Amino acid sequence: MNSNHIPTGKQLYVKVRSGFVAQDTTLTAWCRENKVPRQSAVMCLSGMWNGPKAKTLRKRLLEASGIENSAAA
Repeated sequence: MNSNHIPTGKQLYVKVRSGFVAQDTTLTAWCRENKVPRQSAVMCLSGMWNGPKAKTLRKRLLEASGIENSAAA
């Protein structure tokens, strides 16, 4: 799935968080382990930050949360 064409917003943020919870972890824990400011993750998922670095981070988050290949994403 091309992460550049995934609609951002609150629904994507919730799906990513749910994906981490399903793996028995959290978005905050992933951010801490990967040295990513949590606010940056929230902003890229919500579309407030949408440059090249945001798109790269969004792709990483989708892969890590397990929703990258989900039809719902």
